[in-house]
Amino acid sequence: MLKILYPLFFSISFISAQPQLHTFSINNETRQYYLYTPDSLGPGVPLLFVLHGYTGSALSIMNYSDINQIADQNGFVVCYPQGLIDDMDNAFWNVGYDFHPNEAVDDLEFLSSLANYLQKEYGLSSYNTFSAGMSNGGEMSYMLACQPSDVFRGVASVTGIMFESFYNTCNPLPIPVLEIHGTLDEVNLWDGDPNNEGGWGPYIGIQEGINYWANINNCTQTIIEIVPDIYPSDGSSITVEKHTNGINNNEVWLYKIAGGGHEWPGESGNMDINAGEEIWGFFSQYLIIADTGDMNFDNSVNIMDILMISDNILDNENYNHLADYNQDSNVNLLDIFSLGQYILSF
Repeated sequence: MLKILYPLFFSISFISAQPQLHTFSINNETRQYYLYTPDSLGPGVPLLFVLHGYTGSALSIMNYSDINQIADQNGFVVCYPQGLIDDMDNAFWNVGYDFHPNEAVDDLEFLSSLANYLQKEYGLSSYNTFSAGMSNGGEMSYMLACQPSDVFRGVASVTGIMFESFYNTCNPLPIPVLEIHGTLDEVNLWDGDPNNEGGWGPYIGIQEGINYWANINNCTQTIIEIVPDIYPSDGSSITVEKHTNGINNNEVWLYKIAGGGHEWPGESGNMDINAGEEIWGFFSQYLIIADTGDMNFDNSVNIMDILMISDNILDNENYNHLADYNQDSNVNLLDIFSLGQYILSF
């Protein structure tokens, strides 16, 4: 993924900095999500999905992750989708748990469609959209990464794992990946569970998963860093394994929490880091921000950009805020005319 930073030149304001509960209809189901939008942002700002764990909720992870405050400080929008309720009355993401043989909900379609909708509705970046999650939410993020899709440009998992059911069929594009995981996690075991002793379904070990993504990204260098043990009383310490020099400068990071459990660091367990801050710090390396109309990121608006907008229209591609030159939430011939007039005015 390229790392190109250009200034924005429009300004829009959102109504409120309070998280709002919304609904989204898909496949005859009404889904819910919280959306947090800092007070004033330009168009094309990043979008971060944050997915709760099994039995959790969108509201709970919004409260304990502290990511709204991080969004205020860094200027991005946060979406907290809500999983459906299973036969045991627990909220979940459908990643193929062994005890969910009859669950048919397509959360991959839901999350991808919701992302496309939010990008268009709020003029958010179609390039800078990421997914992170806790446990089941991290597993769902890995499933999103395993699809050959251009919707989510990077994923992060806290205590999540890769089940063999989707690992064996994973067909990803190279994207940045971050995992934060405790070596003493009693729910999602560090070394994996190939024999399904835990009842979730067979899954690979954490190191195996990180090595897989490092290979997908063709990373050629590994850096080991030690996080200062600021709070030795928490009984854990962190080593960061960074696989670098990957395709498009992608990196794959593993925060190995020695003595850590099934927890969100900074909220419980290890207190040396704030998981939300580490996640956004990782994703922020990959932001692509350009002026509206600059479709090819060459810091110039010209006939090449008009041709790319035409392709966007003809190919019926997903909403791209860079192609929406007149900022009417639609990409059509009016954008070509508006951009042409702008070019001819010089």
